Amino acid sequence: MNCKKVILELTSYLDGVLDSTMRIDLEQHLSRCTDCRLVVDTTRKTIQIFCNSEPVPLPEDVRKRLHTALLERFRRNAKTT
Repeated sequence: MNCKKVILELTSYLDGVLDSTMRIDLEQHLSRCTDCRLVVDTTRKTIQIFCNSEPVPLPEDVRKRLHTALLERFRRNAKTT
C-alpha cells in the first residue's frame, strides 16, 4: 500500500466498506505514514463536523453560477461521447 492508494481508498475505508485485506494493508500503512494518518484523521473529523451541521443555503448568484457551470460541463461531456 502506498500513499496514492490510501487516497484512492479513503472513502471506502471511512465508510467501512473496504474489504478486510485492503483494510489491513491500509491500516498498516497508516501506522507507518504520518502524512496519510493526518489526511485520514482530518477527513474523518471534517465528515463528523459537517454531518452534524445544518445546510447553509447558497446565495442566489452562487447558485446560478454553479447551475450554469454544471450545464456547460454536461453539454461539453455530451458532445464528446
